[in-house]
Amino acid sequence: MDHASIIDGCRLSYAEVRKFRHNDMADLERILKENRDRKKLIAVDGVFSMEGDIINLPDVVALAKKYNARIMVDDAHGIGVLGGTGRGTAEHFGLEKEVDLIMGTYSKSLASIGGFIAGDAEVIHYIKHFARALIFSASPPPSSIAAVSAAIDIIEDEPERIEKLWKNTRKMFNGLKSLGFELGPTETPIIPILVGDDLMAFKMTMLLQQEGVFANVVVSPAVPSGKALIRTSYMATHTDEHLDKVLSAFEKTGRALGLISD
Repeated sequence: MDHASIIDGCRLSYAEVRKFRHNDMADLERILKENRDRKKLIAVDGVFSMEGDIINLPDVVALAKKYNARIMVDDAHGIGVLGGTGRGTAEHFGLEKEVDLIMGTYSKSLASIGGFIAGDAEVIHYIKHFARALIFSASPPPSSIAAVSAAIDIIEDEPERIEKLWKNTRKMFNGLKSLGFELGPTETPIIPILVGDDLMAFKMTMLLQQEGVFANVVVSPAVPSGKALIRTSYMATHTDEHLDKVLSAFEKTGRALGLISD
């Protein structure tokens, strides 16, 4: 369930790649043990983008220490969402000093384009001079950086927005659950509705659009065959009126397609 950017990053690294089962710490330890004497970087999502669950970072950190590995967290969906001040997954677990690299995007909570990588100065210096994706790309436009800077100011100065985000998340999770939908293992504002059949998922997305609601349809190969889902995600700026409309649309379409019943 890793984001495609992690897969592409692994390929661009020319490193030997070993995959472990989704958030399965026993399987991660098996791989680390098999490669005990080699240099290792554990690359994980902070928040998994399709189903909204969170990496078991405390156990990842413990295993990294045990087997002398480094950690990189792709926190595209954690920045501005998790942690007391919105600093992401590492802050959420109180492990900011234990993660070697944190990568984030500007295109989610920071409302711009581009991204960042944060770590020790000497590591960032190395990346600046050896990462082809950085060297052979243009600098971000000033307007993009200004938007990111303003978004960070808002996150820091208006913590009530994070509180509202989680209030909206709880409302939608409980609302969709009470309607009878099967939800994925989410712990975040990404709430997936499990549909199963690819064609059914496309039908549901079209019916939702007719009700004025946009949601992402996710079908194979982005998810395993037979596990298609409708991916919804929520913002602090959604009002109760917005969310009630979404719940009403899901109830109507769910009943029309036989996904929920009275």
